[in-house]
Amino acid sequence: MSEAGIVIAGGGHAGGSAAAFLRQYGWKGPITLVGAEPILPYQRPPLSKAWLKGEATAESLALRPARFYTQQNITARLGERVTGIDRAAQRVILSGGGTLGYHRLILALGARPRPLPVPGADLPDVLVLRSAADADALQAALKPGRRLAVIGGGYIGLEVAASARALGAEVTVIEREPRVLARVAGQNISAFLQDHHRAQGVGILLGAAVEAILGDAAGVSGVQLRDGTVVPCDAALIGIGAVPEEGLARDAGLACGNGITVDLAARTEDPAIYAIGDCAFRPLPLYGRSMRLESVPNAIEQAKQAAADICGRAPPIPEVPWFWSDQFALRLQMAGLAFSPAQAVVRPAAEGEGFAVFHLAADDSVLAVEAVNAPAEFMAGRLLVAKQQRVPAALLRDAAQPLRELTG
Repeated sequence: MSEAGIVIAGGGHAGGSAAAFLRQYGWKGPITLVGAEPILPYQRPPLSKAWLKGEATAESLALRPARFYTQQNITARLGERVTGIDRAAQRVILSGGGTLGYHRLILALGARPRPLPVPGADLPDVLVLRSAADADALQAALKPGRRLAVIGGGYIGLEVAASARALGAEVTVIEREPRVLARVAGQNISAFLQDHHRAQGVGILLGAAVEAILGDAAGVSGVQLRDGTVVPCDAALIGIGAVPEEGLARDAGLACGNGITVDLAARTEDPAIYAIGDCAFRPLPLYGRSMRLESVPNAIEQAKQAAADICGRAPPIPEVPWFWSDQFALRLQMAGLAFSPAQAVVRPAAEGEGFAVFHLAADDSVLAVEAVNAPAEFMAGRLLVAKQQRVPAALLRDAAQPLRELTG
């Protein structure tokens, strides 16, 4: 083992988790975490919810307290980036001008907000949400009576819309697709959330393409759509997806394809370099394909994969991809990925007024489940997806049929 130890490039959920798992799995050598932000690794999902509403603090969002890094002898170099990789010498170049040698390098670089290529996108009060600093800027713009235009009807956009309404702001969501969550959720969920948001006072414009953002040096005044409509606003949030931070890996000659290409141990084609989290293009054995996942569970799973491989432990059992989103009083939970489903089956929750949607393949195997305020149905569905269980639609639809009997 080289005294160079482990260098983790990226101080987000994936990077922070990797450092902790390395110690848990027995790595005794040096660990250096290089994070671009000035704060230790923290949870990002609450930024669009509890943080915006003033219900969370920096301490409550921290993955681990500062003393953990001291106790575990993990060096955190904050406010600094890895800007280059010398694979031959196994050294990284830092933004401050120094270098660090590595025995193994873990790239946990995350992703950046996808830019909106229209005039006015660089005006003051045109915001994005990726970091705590972004959340602070957005929070400052959300006051009672202020008008917020949310460009993009994905999870981030809808979560911010719900938080903004709770803060008394007027909100209009602008989505270019014919429904919200068009890329990530089924039609039943989209229709339900659209209706719920509108009932809470959120304006939703569908099939609406943005032509320009209007305003001047003093700030934003509106969003102009391609059909000439202008949506008046005092601030605009761009939430149209994220782009993986793969430039560092590309410059080092590593294979990339909508993310840094890795195997089931999170290894790149260089045996000394791993990539995890939002920046990684990873295999999904359950579905026989590779893709990039943006979720906390994925970040944690890949952190385990990399740490286990480095420490010579057995690899963790592959997990079913799962996600969640909180909007108003709704908890949306999803497990699995519905690639080309043959049918969607709606089942009411065993308790409360929630429901679940099960997506089935042509052979009745369960591909995915989406649950709204239905935790029991979500957990059962997650097991069915993991087993690729075949369940007739009629049984899933029948609320009198206990799901626990179907999971075997």
